Amino acid sequence: MARKRRGLNKTQLADRIDVDLRSVTGYERGDYEPSSDTLGRIAVALRFPAAFFAGADLHEPTNRTASFRSMARMAASRREAALASGALAFLLNDWIETRFALPQPDLLDLREEDPETAAMVLRQHWLLGEKPIRNVVHLLESKGVRVYSMAEDTAEVDAFSLWREATPFVFLNTQKSAERSRFDAAHELGHLVLHRHDEPRGREAEQEANRFASAFLMPRGSVLAHAPMMPTLETLIRLKHHWIVSVGALAYRLQALGLLSEWNYRGLCIDMGQRGYRTAEPEGAQREMSLVIPKIFAALREDGMTKADVAGALHIEPNELDRLVFGLAVMGLHSDAVPSTTAPRTPRLQLVR
Repeated sequence: MARKRRGLNKTQLADRIDVDLRSVTGYERGDYEPSSDTLGRIAVALRFPAAFFAGADLHEPTNRTASFRSMARMAASRREAALASGALAFLLNDWIETRFALPQPDLLDLREEDPETAAMVLRQHWLLGEKPIRNVVHLLESKGVRVYSMAEDTAEVDAFSLWREATPFVFLNTQKSAERSRFDAAHELGHLVLHRHDEPRGREAEQEANRFASAFLMPRGSVLAHAPMMPTLETLIRLKHHWIVSVGALAYRLQALGLLSEWNYRGLCIDMGQRGYRTAEPEGAQREMSLVIPKIFAALREDGMTKADVAGALHIEPNELDRLVFGLAVMGLHSDAVPSTTAPRTPRLQLVR
C-alpha cells in the first residue's frame, strides 16, 4: 500500500532499496520479511515510518468497490495512489471513531429509482424541500458520510466514493473550483444511493450520477420558478449564485428541463468556451470546508494532542494528515505547538486620530 501511495511499481522500489524484484514481491506477499537494514531503506524510500509496516493489516479500497470518474484517461498509478490514500483515510477514520461519536449514516437505497426521482426522494427524506443547499460538505457530514480530500495533485482524478461496510465515504479533489467540488460531492452521493457499488459501472452509471447531482443541487420546481426562458450568459452568471453551481452546470440543467433549446444551449457553450469559463469559473463561490474535522482537531488540541501526536499514533508522517484534509480544514492541523494553558489576553483598542 505504501508503494502504491508513492506511485511506484515493484521494479522502481526494488531499485531504490537495492534488492531484486523477487524480494519485493516476496515482501508484499508475506512470504518472508525484509532485514532490519532493508526495512530502514524501505521506510526512507516510501516516506513512511518503519513502525507503519509492523502495524495491523489495513483495509484498502479496490477498483471493484470504489467509483472512479474518467477511468479511461486515468493512469493506473494515479488510481492506485488514490486508493492507497483511501486506506489511510480508513486508518484515520477508525482512530477518530474510537474517540468521537460521529453522525450515523442516513442514506437511502435508491437503486430502483431514476436519477431525477432519486434526488427528489432523498431531498424529501432529508427535509430539504426545494431550497438551495448552502454547503454540500456539511450536509453530507451531517448525514453520516465521511468526507476526505483525495490528496492527489492531478486533474485526472476528479473524486471517488465507496461504501465500507455500512459507512459511506467520499473523496474530493479539493483543488478544483468550489462549484465543481460541490457538483463532484453531489455526483458521488448519487453513486452511493443509486449504485451501492455492487453493480457493473461505466459511462451509463456516470451519466446517472451526473443527472442525480444536477437534480439534487437544482431541483426542478426551484429552477422552473426562477429561471427565465432564453437566458443570456450574463443572466446565467447571476442565477448560478442562487444554487451555487457552475454556469455550465446551470446551462445543462436548463437544457435538460426544456428551458433551453439545443441550439441555444450550444451557443451558450461556445460563448463559455470563448470566455474561458470552462477552466476559470466566473464570480466563483467560497470553497466549502468540513465542519466535523476542525471540531475534532480543536478538541484534540484542547487535550494537548498535536498533529504530530496523531500522526505518531497512526505511524504515518504528519504531512499525510494534511493531505487527507487538504482544502477541508484550516485550523487545528498545521501547528504542532502545544496549546497554551493560560487565558487569552483581551486586546486593547484605542482611537488613533
